[in-house]
This record gives sequence, structure tokens and C-alpha cells, in this order.
Amino acid sequence: MAKTALSRLHIEGRWFIDEHGRRVILRGVNLGGDCKVPYPDGGTNFPSDFSNHREVSFIGRPFPIGEAGEHFSRLRAWGFNCLRLLTTWEAVEHRGPRDYDAAYLDYFAELCRFAGDYGFYIFVDFHQDVWSRMTGGDGAPCWLFEKVGIDYRRLAESGCAHVMQHLYDYARGGRQEDRYPTMSWVQNERLPANGIMWTLFFAGRDFAPGLTIDGDNVQDYMLEHYLGAQREIARRIRDLPNVMGFDSLNEPVPGWIGQPLTYRHLGPSDTNPDRAMPGLAGSPLDGLLVSHGIARSIPVLEFDPAAKAAVHKQDRTINPERISIWARGQSDPFQDAGAWRLNNDGSFDVLREDFFQRVGDRKVNFIEDYMGPFFARVAENIRQINPDWMLFAELDPLSGFFGPRFPAETPPNSVNAGHWYDVVMAATKMFSPNFSLDVLTGEIATAAEQIQARYQRELGKMAGMSETVKGGAPTLIGEFGIHFDLNGAGAYRAFYAGDRSDAPWTAHIIALDLMYNALDTLLINSTQWNYTASNSNDLAIGDGWNQEDLSIFSRDQQTDPADINSGGRALAGFVRPYAQATQGIPRTMKFDRISGTFEFMFESDPSAARSTEIFVPRVQYPRGCVLEVSGGNGNAELDLDGQRAVVKVERPDEVRVVIRRKAWAP
Repeated sequence: MAKTALSRLHIEGRWFIDEHGRRVILRGVNLGGDCKVPYPDGGTNFPSDFSNHREVSFIGRPFPIGEAGEHFSRLRAWGFNCLRLLTTWEAVEHRGPRDYDAAYLDYFAELCRFAGDYGFYIFVDFHQDVWSRMTGGDGAPCWLFEKVGIDYRRLAESGCAHVMQHLYDYARGGRQEDRYPTMSWVQNERLPANGIMWTLFFAGRDFAPGLTIDGDNVQDYMLEHYLGAQREIARRIRDLPNVMGFDSLNEPVPGWIGQPLTYRHLGPSDTNPDRAMPGLAGSPLDGLLVSHGIARSIPVLEFDPAAKAAVHKQDRTINPERISIWARGQSDPFQDAGAWRLNNDGSFDVLREDFFQRVGDRKVNFIEDYMGPFFARVAENIRQINPDWMLFAELDPLSGFFGPRFPAETPPNSVNAGHWYDVVMAATKMFSPNFSLDVLTGEIATAAEQIQARYQRELGKMAGMSETVKGGAPTLIGEFGIHFDLNGAGAYRAFYAGDRSDAPWTAHIIALDLMYNALDTLLINSTQWNYTASNSNDLAIGDGWNQEDLSIFSRDQQTDPADINSGGRALAGFVRPYAQATQGIPRTMKFDRISGTFEFMFESDPSAARSTEIFVPRVQYPRGCVLEVSGGNGNAELDLDGQRAVVKVERPDEVRVVIRRKAWAP
């Protein structure tokens, strides 16, 4: 394989610019969904009590080095030019404080080098979901629980975390809505384990000043170890030209920062004007009491179509077995700091309702007071290794729907890298192009055009956040995508019954098409979630993590290993033409999947040293295509084998490029 020489990228306002002066659009994928769990048998489809947490290995995630050529070749053939490459804090530092896994670090660096050979830009994502594997997600190493005085073995059985390995009946298999409901892991963000750990991670100095670990406040201790793990990877890949930088932290959440101690959010109110979301509606005090082994009856909200809102329909008793997660003689640090008091008779007193809302005379703001300094520390950390690296900055995953400002401390050379999903589709694993519900507004769309308009509106709000970064910033949607076991996994049944056409994947193709149409209209960058080499159609497995199944590839669909496309799911929805690099400024981009017509307009700049390059996939043009160029005294070359068109202009002008399918000739 001939190596692909990659030009280093830099930022100018909303654009990525290569060394030739061209504006680059990054279209990529997350690699991969199973990087959250150890290799080879660490997926949530395997029972575990996590007792081996110090001995696990992540070498082989996302795939063994020996398989990298196959997967990188496929992803390149599908037109991707960028990878959001996952790792976790646990993968680097699982054995104990500063006991880094050198073999894993060498493996990860080799993977980055190999990706560059195949023409992929990379940014490194230190991934987490709901804190750790022991709390139903992934991310942080287990030994941190011991450091803060928590017995991780009690987290699930106490109800302080919602963990598949604790709830799921492995002998029964399949979907288990009665035991482990679809996408129920997201509720962990409201459970005590996450409330405690995230509050300590971001704001331990303010809300747990008395909790020290090895002489440092818990916040400083946690942050320094997180940054230390990041540095270990950074040192090994510092000189690779394809590495653009690092994600700050996947989907950070505030824990209890900014919340009243006893408030339960059941709907818009003077205390919290935001719409309530389905799930448990407990208060921080509820969580603290549960963590101490006190059973609590907590409201559960369910979405009511008639009310077009999440409403309180039942209560649930949490921790009926009265199990404390705190080690013997250990109280929670917020009690020690004066938030509340647990009395010897089991009663309790609220001492400061605004404990998590005020520090002295200052009312706290999570984005400005905590995310801003965090962004600054991460940027400083990685730029000590490579001063040119970009920070891919992420706020709370729901913040994009409300379009807040980035914090004032957001450093230069940052990318707006938030995430976006069709929330209802993600939560229910259901999609129809003739019906879509916006859970945030209650609006119902009844046609594909209306659904696309909503997607464009929501993504546009996220892109608008880039304008709040000083000097502007590119927008790269770090995650978006669909479940492939949509609508009761009907596509899998049809596939096994012998249907190898696109028909079973129609809903998936349409959903992805609408999402990419919105991205095209907004001319923003993206990395789709995800490509998982180990994916399985088995409803207990999917991407190997909490029954999620969003991988665009599966061995279970691979009927012909010699065919680079075999194993791909709903390719027609995401393998599509786009302008990868533009000799000028992109103005409009549009693709009609049904007719196969691609239109791209740009304001040409002949001073850029290289030509415009457009990806032209055989998936969309199996019989070839016709290329038309007008304006700028432009000329074009079409390389069907290389799946690209090259457009060279000679003078400044508005240039229009149209690509059409060749008519069928019998």
C-alpha cells in the first residue's frame, strides 16, 4: 500500500485549512464502540463483578494491529477522511496510580501511525459515559472509588448505579425490557454514583474541601491523574502529522453542581425553567441518602404524548435493601462540608439548601466556573507536548439543544465538538420517515422534509455556538448516528431470511440521509458514531456495550470478505459525495440520493496551491457519472477508480460543480 501524505491542518475562523490553502471538510467516524471495554471478553455481554479491574487489557480495541489494514481500507473506500479515535482513562491507568500500561500505549501509537498511512486525520477521544464501567458506563479506573472511600462492589446492588452486568439475565439473552430496558443506562447520570464522582472531579475544591488524597484535594488529585494519562498518549504521538489534537473529555456532566439540595425537577418551574426529561427525578439529597443505605421513594417521569411532556406517573423505591456504598467509618465529603447531617437515629437535617449552588457569595455557573478552567487545563496539558494541537471542546451532551455560549476561558485553536442525536430515535430505537417527535418541544413532524428541517435547526443551533468562541471555531459534530437494530431489528430478520437488497435498511438509509443532508446544508464537519469491528446482530451484544448497536459495519452482514463493502449497513445513507478540500470558500453543497445529483458551489481562490477534491463514491454511481463545471475557467478530471473528482480553477469566480449519474444503457 502506498502511503498517503497528509497535510497538517490549522484553523481559520469556522474552517479547517490545509497547508495548500484549501478549506477542508472532515467527514469521519468514531473508532470504535467497543473501545470502552477491555479486550477480548470485557464487553457488557459477558457477566462480570469487575474484580479483575487492575489486570484487564485494552490492547486489541478497536481491533488487533494485524486487522488494521482491512478496516482502514474499508473506511477510506467509504469516503471518510477523519477518525475520532477512542481510548479511556482506564485503558491507560487501570493498574493503579501512575502505573501506566506501556504495552497498550505502544499499541495505540502504532494504530495512529497506521491510520495516517491510510490518509486519516485523527483526534484522540478520552471517552467516558456515566463515569466508569463499574457505574454502568466506561472511562475512569476503578481504584478511584477506593481513593474517595466508596466500595465499588456495592454500587449496583444499592441502586446507586444502573449496571447491565448486575441486572441482565445472561442465560435468557436478547432484549429484556423488564430487567434492563432499552437505553436505560443514560439514567445513571441522575444516580448517586455519578452525582458524587462528577461533583468531586469538577468541583471538589469548592464542595469537598476536606477530602484529600495523598495530600491533594480530591479535585486536584483526579484531574492530575486524568491529565497524566492523557500526557502518556500524547508523548507517543506528538510528531505524527495526521494527529490534530485531543478531545477535552467525552460528554462531561455537572454531577450536582448548580442544583438545590432537595429540589426534584418534575417540570418547568421558577427553580428550573427547562423541560423535564424521562427517568428518575431525584434530588441531590435523595442521592446522598441512598448512598448511605437509606431507602427513598423517588418520582419517575414518563413521556406522555398527549401532554407532549415528561410527566410524573409513578414512584420507585431506590435501595430497599439499605446498602451503604461508603467504606466503614467513611461519611460522604459533602456531609463533612456542611451540606446536610445524618443523625444516629437515621433521621437527617438539611443544613444548606443552596450548598451546590453557591460558593461564598458567588452563585456557581458550571460552564463558566468549571468547564472553562477545565478546557484551559486540558489545552495547556496537550500543548506542552505539541503546541500546535487543537482542543476539541465538548460541553454537557444536552447543552447543544439549548445553544449556550462556550466559556470565556475556551482557549484559542479550539473546535466546537459537541454531540447531537435524534433523542427519541436513540431512546426508543424506532424511526419512521413519516413520523418524528421532538422530545424537547413536543413538536411532531409528519414528513421527511419536516424531519430534515428539525435536524438542520438543531444542528444549526449547535454550529452557532462556534461564534461564541473568541475568533470563531470550526464545528465538528463529534457524535451522531442511528441504531441499526431499529424498529424491532426487522432488518436483521430480513437479512437472515435471504434479503440482501437495500429494502430492509430503508428506514436506516432515510434517517442517515436526512442527517447528512442537514450537515451538507450547514457545511459542518462530523464523525459518525460508530464503526465497531466486533459488532454482532445479537440483541445482547451489538457494539459490545449496554446493547447499543450503532455500528455501520458488522461481520454478521459480511457475506463476501473479498468485497470491501460487504458487512456495511445502510451504505446508501452515508457513503455519499462531498467536497473534501476546496480551492476557495464553500458556499452550498447538496446531494439528492434518489436522483444521484450532487451540486457544489464555491467561491474560487486560484492562489490556493492545490485543486478542489470531491469524493465520488461508486456506491452512488455504480455505472459512472457525468461531471459539469462552470465558472472560474475551471476544468475537471474524474477518477472513478480513485472515487474522486479534481476541479482546478484559474481565476476568482463563483464556481458550480454538478455530478449526475449516467443514464442506464441497456
